[in-house]
Amino acid sequence: MSGKNTVILEIRAGVGGEEAALFAVELLRMYQRYAQKKNWSNTLLDISYSSLGGIKEAILEISGEGVEILKNEAGVHRVQRIPETEKSGRIHTSTVSVAVMMKPQDVKIDIKPEDLEISFFRSSGPGGQNVNKVETAVRILHKPSGLIISCQSERSQFSNREKALEILKTKLYEAKWTTDQGKISEERRQQIGTADRSEKIKTYNFPQDRLTDHRYKKNFHNLEKIMEGELDDIFNFYQKNNQSNS
Repeated sequence: MSGKNTVILEIRAGVGGEEAALFAVELLRMYQRYAQKKNWSNTLLDISYSSLGGIKEAILEISGEGVEILKNEAGVHRVQRIPETEKSGRIHTSTVSVAVMMKPQDVKIDIKPEDLEISFFRSSGPGGQNVNKVETAVRILHKPSGLIISCQSERSQFSNREKALEILKTKLYEAKWTTDQGKISEERRQQIGTADRSEKIKTYNFPQDRLTDHRYKKNFHNLEKIMEGELDDIFNFYQKNNQSNS
């Protein structure tokens, strides 16, 4: 039985413009719903919206027993469907990339205060309107690596700063960052990919009500339930497959 762990899950809209950003909203909601069903705590650490209310990028922290199963979600998720704005009934293909990082426990990463550039801003919602009247959201630039971390989930500057530093440490740990190699690790780069349509781990085909996992050549059906966070059948399949391959 595994203990309580924490993952940082990043969702980024890829190819497909606003349709990709709108699908990113649905993926975020799917993971949040699944976390609730599993009684995992989940906190939206940062989110940036597109002009029409889609998501350009979102960072979710999920904690609980067995959250490491979410590592299976890392990669490019492709969606095929007819957008509501499509008048000719043509199917569009868009992508969203997902990166999943295990948060290290009891690992000390040395971050020098002089290496950080910290700024504060107001939390924003869909359409760009400011949610808060005070600048509680935090943005941290880690100059040696070039990583930029934002957090706007907490109500105070101090809490958001602490959360942002935790994410920074996680990313530096995941990337195995060193002073002579300030770049993202090959593992994370492969997870995020280029978000090109051809770089896919899953395809959500709405006209055919089918989710295909291309790694296992396995199909799942009832996309409506899947998008509502009914992921147990999928993750049970991963668990059995990973055990049989170990």
